[in-house]
Amino acid sequence: MSSHRPSPIAPTVDFERDGVQHGFLRLPYSRDDSAWGSVMIPICVIRNGKGPAALLTGGNHGDEYEGPLALYELARTLDPSQVSGTVIIVPAMNYPAFRAGTRTSPIDKGNMNRSFPGRPDGTVTQKIADYFQRELLPRADLVFDFHSGGRTLDFVPFCAAHTLPDKAQEQKAFAAVEAFSAPFSMRMTEIDAIGMYDTAAEEMGKVFVTTELGGGGTSRAETVRIARRGILNVLRHTGIVAGAVETRKTQWLDMPSGDCFCFAEDDGMIETMIDLGEPVEEGAVLARIHSTGRTGVAPREILAKMSGMLAARHFPGLVKAGDCAAVVAMKVD
Repeated sequence: MSSHRPSPIAPTVDFERDGVQHGFLRLPYSRDDSAWGSVMIPICVIRNGKGPAALLTGGNHGDEYEGPLALYELARTLDPSQVSGTVIIVPAMNYPAFRAGTRTSPIDKGNMNRSFPGRPDGTVTQKIADYFQRELLPRADLVFDFHSGGRTLDFVPFCAAHTLPDKAQEQKAFAAVEAFSAPFSMRMTEIDAIGMYDTAAEEMGKVFVTTELGGGGTSRAETVRIARRGILNVLRHTGIVAGAVETRKTQWLDMPSGDCFCFAEDDGMIETMIDLGEPVEEGAVLARIHSTGRTGVAPREILAKMSGMLAARHFPGLVKAGDCAAVVAMKVD
């Protein structure tokens, strides 16, 4: 069985050594321009004695930037004397995708967040997933994975956790979301949870927290500030880093069902009719899709299936049938 094979990835850091280490997860990758080449995934380990461990990741999708910006800086600046336990930082989890600025890997088209539990003898993306599944996730108590909308979606900035069967585990995750203190906090529903890093962590009983912080394949000053302040808040909340949580007001949101999601059924040019953060009434026109093949064709309307607030929208001006056009969430008092 492939799962019993050792991982081909070799870390250049020692997870049991105190202090700060900057190194790599080195994955052999033989290719045309480098016969005995490697993918060198940056990693930082900050350890100070025994205590809980946090595994912090960005770049699970390579076109999302708030996480990498926050985590490269955290790796450079976090003082180990302020740490009780271990902080493992991988700022760009799918490093080939991050280098290419694409959601999926340019090597194998692998979507890291649909590749778990991975395979030690699989594609490059599957090998990275396998290493996280078998070597890194078991070390962690808290798993924090930064996301944004990438090049195709834009979100109101929120921190999120999932509704879980284990209510004690769920409560710990939502408490960490509250500590992050993003402008919005989400009880999140996934449209496709199979193969997700989130699912792998949660099935191990880990406290898993994530974000969606803007999008459009770039970052904004505000969303980067939210990311940097928020991750320190979560580390302080868990007691891994010394100091008080810097709380900000957050509006809780809920995604109660699949009715939150609206999908395009036509190709064309999308016209957003309601802006992010604005209220939505059931039946309201969220967007219109205009035919670009000829003139004189009336646009097709995308209607809200529930009332709430617009939490996400399609970002590029052109849309294809099947694309997620909008996400509506409910405000929770």
